[in-house]
Amino acid sequence: MPDLNEKLLRRVVEAALSEDIETGDVTSRATIPAGCEARGKFVAKEAGVLCGIPVVAEVFRTLDASIELDLTLGEGERFAAGATLAGVRGKARPILSGERLALNFLQRLSGIATLTRRMVEMVADLPVRVVDTRKTTPGLRFLEKYAVRTGGGSNHRFSLAEAVLIKDNHIVASGGIREAVERARAFVPSGMTVEVETESEAQVREALAAGADVIMLDNMSPAEMRRMVELIGGQALVEASGNVSEDSIRPIAETGVDIVSVGALTHSAPALDIGLDLELAGSRAPR
Repeated sequence: MPDLNEKLLRRVVEAALSEDIETGDVTSRATIPAGCEARGKFVAKEAGVLCGIPVVAEVFRTLDASIELDLTLGEGERFAAGATLAGVRGKARPILSGERLALNFLQRLSGIATLTRRMVEMVADLPVRVVDTRKTTPGLRFLEKYAVRTGGGSNHRFSLAEAVLIKDNHIVASGGIREAVERARAFVPSGMTVEVETESEAQVREALAAGADVIMLDNMSPAEMRRMVELIGGQALVEASGNVSEDSIRPIAETGVDIVSVGALTHSAPALDIGLDLELAGSRAPR
């Protein structure tokens, strides 16, 4: 399974806990004795692909390092509705203080991994990569892109610093594709990828002549994409982009493109329905 940046994970979890708890969980403190022990199960209300257990573990570790998770499934494993995904045990107060945040992360990331897995499997027999975009929740990009990898997809650039992607507004501001590519080549380190977004055959020809490494076909029909793939003829990698859905990904991938980028993986994946069922470790709460 893909790695998570532990430093970023701690930072995000601490910020999220600060937002949710602020000066304290008054409900748990008011109603639950300090020494009360509990155990619980994360239960899926619908089928999907598991993602986010390391984040759940970090939530509870930050609240109380003595809380233990009992792992039932691994990251990236499929589960059916009704499946127990993991168990948790420890002091009831911190478990309940972290319940909503743990579920928010688990539901969101499992939803992304589930949608990604479905779309990847739709084109698994074709020589194409399914990648995400930068259309992510601000501050949560590294987690959402982790979920895409967990679901079997690949990541496009993580940030603006990683690669050159000359889009429509860059072309306008630069005065044209050739000018933009030439300036990019002169500015970035040797070996950094230069990609150009195109919307017409004329732009594809200009990007080819300028020596782009990757040519993005933006919002073209499958028939247009097929013609552009033939025109490019292996002189550059070809990426398809623009409102890609579960209905359209297969026809797009069959045009011969190398990459299909899907913003919906992160901006529109529905959160899965997962709950935490808690019970006391003993017969009743201590007084």
